[in-house]
Amino acid sequence: MQRREFIKLATAVGVASALPLWSRSVLAAERPALPIPNLLTADSRGRIALTVQSGKSQFGPHTANTWGYNGNLLGPALQLQQGKAVTVDINNQLAEETTVHWHGLEIPGDVDGGPQGIIKPGATRSVTFTPTQQAATCWFHPHQHGKTGHQVAMGLAGLVLIEDPQIHSLLLPKQWGIDDVPVIIQDKRFSADGQIDYQLDIMSAAVGWFGDTLLTNGAIYPQHTPPRGWLRLRLLNGCNARSLNLATSDNRPLYVIASDGGMLAEPVKLSELPMLMGERFEVLVDTRDGKPFDLLMLPVNQMGMAVAPFDKAHPVMRIQPVQIPASATLPDTLATLPALPSLEGLTQRKFQLSMDPMLDMMGMQALMKKYGKQAMGGMDHGQMMGHGTMQMGGHMDGMKHGNMGHMNHGAQGFDFHNANRINGQAFDMNTPMFAASRGQFERWTISGEGDMMLHPFHIHGTQFRILSENGKPPAAHRAGWKDTVRVEGAVSEVLVKFDHQASKDHAYMAHCHLLEHEDTGMMLGFTV
Repeated sequence: MQRREFIKLATAVGVASALPLWSRSVLAAERPALPIPNLLTADSRGRIALTVQSGKSQFGPHTANTWGYNGNLLGPALQLQQGKAVTVDINNQLAEETTVHWHGLEIPGDVDGGPQGIIKPGATRSVTFTPTQQAATCWFHPHQHGKTGHQVAMGLAGLVLIEDPQIHSLLLPKQWGIDDVPVIIQDKRFSADGQIDYQLDIMSAAVGWFGDTLLTNGAIYPQHTPPRGWLRLRLLNGCNARSLNLATSDNRPLYVIASDGGMLAEPVKLSELPMLMGERFEVLVDTRDGKPFDLLMLPVNQMGMAVAPFDKAHPVMRIQPVQIPASATLPDTLATLPALPSLEGLTQRKFQLSMDPMLDMMGMQALMKKYGKQAMGGMDHGQMMGHGTMQMGGHMDGMKHGNMGHMNHGAQGFDFHNANRINGQAFDMNTPMFAASRGQFERWTISGEGDMMLHPFHIHGTQFRILSENGKPPAAHRAGWKDTVRVEGAVSEVLVKFDHQASKDHAYMAHCHLLEHEDTGMMLGFTV
């Protein structure tokens, strides 16, 4: 009853004068309600059934073929309990192979769902694991080698909520879909016939696949009508290649309470929240004043991502509180984060991320030709050339802009599928790069020096702590448990520990989570 009242009230409340300009143009077409994924829990036998299937979805004027878990698009949110074993039966009804990776979960390699965990068309794979980590918002998505970007773009993604006793003792908003709300943000591009327009080509291998339509839980600019009080948003950047910067239209603060791996020590108050691809943050927003506002995506300085309409602030969703009061609070303290151990004597590993200079050049050329100079994200041509020269050890000295056309022409047979690398090597599924020791802290240095692209670096099988991020100490809201770190032209250091085993046949992955970089080689396997 309450839920129906919310929706009725919400439609009655829209006052045009209170809305920003972009809202007024879409007032005529009433805004869709924010779709809320079903919350799935294990049955009495401790099992959850997932079906990977195809369907159709409506995006504005487009009716597109899409893929989803247990539906046409995206998937349910799986609610798991710390210390309680669960078996997930995954049935693949697609016409191609897929895998299901449990992103952010600390589980053994044989159930992690990396590129080796293949589920053939028509087949079922069952994985059993016991979450041991603290309460967190994680997610699941395909990890099919060379096709992750395509399968995610088609709609495959879902949330995983881990619960523990500690989370229940905090008086946080916890009414699913009412004051505890999932917000999966993605961009898409459509072809003239309304289908999802995905290509893995020279341009997307260099800068990533990006779209001109923003979706929130699969809907364009939807509206949510929470009770007045504290609203909890579980944010996921589910984009293939687009980093986000989130804010509110009326500058009300976002209180970050959790990052990838769970609760922070205490809330962190922000006016803007940048999010890398694959990252999750939980934020609380105060809606006690009852006033409507938008969650916005601000422009980001990332190559390819300043193309219209995202060269200006763009609405993610409308939040229209209703008069019913909510009862949750914003706690002063959230969780106890252990002090960082001594860094003396730890195993150290160094990872150099690099892109083939030919790919770089041809990718930039294609980007500028299609979208103009603005698409370069503030990177001018001189910097581009310097970048290429550095990577090729000076072989590009004296190369003129006009030569780029000839270079393109001469590189018709260029293999961009292995053009992105870690430590000079493209991903080889059969050859793990190293073996980590179970239960031992290691200090990993990930360098993007000599490369101007953004690389969100994700590590399977662990939640780590950031020691430095892109050459600086981590921001307060990024100092908790994380599985993704920012690397962009500088060096990041993380403190990792693996508590589960991963064999050669089911190695863990570490990779750039710009999915087209991952699909074209910027990934490595390792054992524990």
